[in-house]
Amino acid sequence: MSAVTKDHTEPEGRVGSMDHAEGYRAGRTLPLRVEAVRQLRRRRTMVIGGVLAAMPFVILAAFQLGGTPGRPDRTTFIELATASGANFAVTMLFVGTGFMLVIPVALFCGDTVASEASWSSLRYLLAAPVPRARLLARKFAVGLGFSAVAVVMLPAIGLVVGTAAYGWGDLKLPAGVSLPAGQALPRIAIAVAFVFLSEIVIAALAFWLSTATDAPLGAVGGAVFASIITGVLDAVTALGDLREWLPAHWQYSWADALQPQLEWGGMVQGVSLSLSYAVVLLALAFRGFARKDVVS
Repeated sequence: MSAVTKDHTEPEGRVGSMDHAEGYRAGRTLPLRVEAVRQLRRRRTMVIGGVLAAMPFVILAAFQLGGTPGRPDRTTFIELATASGANFAVTMLFVGTGFMLVIPVALFCGDTVASEASWSSLRYLLAAPVPRARLLARKFAVGLGFSAVAVVMLPAIGLVVGTAAYGWGDLKLPAGVSLPAGQALPRIAIAVAFVFLSEIVIAALAFWLSTATDAPLGAVGGAVFASIITGVLDAVTALGDLREWLPAHWQYSWADALQPQLEWGGMVQGVSLSLSYAVVLLALAFRGFARKDVVS
């Protein structure tokens, strides 16, 4: 079966390839819509969506039970969460950065190929025949799309829930100043975009691991574990400037978008580092999968 799979995924022009079959078009195989629907119907997608949708309500319930922070010198986003709907949305972004949003990104991108291998359906996709590069491109694009929805969902629902609970108002900052509500929304959008772009390195790592193993849990867990380790290393001040090479070092740089004077430096460095690592990891994924003998 592995030999058949290999033949069906060789470049055009190879004798015996199905690329010459009547009506066959490589560009029509595995449409994005089909792959997206397949992933949307999976139970893990629904579970992750439910958890993210419920989290703002959980945080709201915690504030309702624990009371509104009463310190006059509130200096963190969490302590300012009840100031307005915008503040509550920023609090959800703060809570999600570093771990909560890492999990859905790692899951959507790390489970996609490895799960097919674990179900013994990957070889049948390739025998369809779907070119290997197209298969990976489609699966990564869909995984990245679901990851983007997850990153946007948490603060978006937080904004709705927070506005209903605490009203619409200016975004109060830990520095003691405020951003007008109309100006706060575009700034929050920039912060959310940065969080998504900074998570692409996790998506690429999980995807690479997904092409290298038949165990979805190994791919997802490996990416989450790497995120935790880089976060721990970033806390080791003895590493000095070496910490700037860790993606975790820049993960909270989105807060620069919420300053009275918008600061781009940290966000640009964080995104550049994330995309640079992602390009290398994706190259490894495509190169390794192109040579892999798929038997499951």
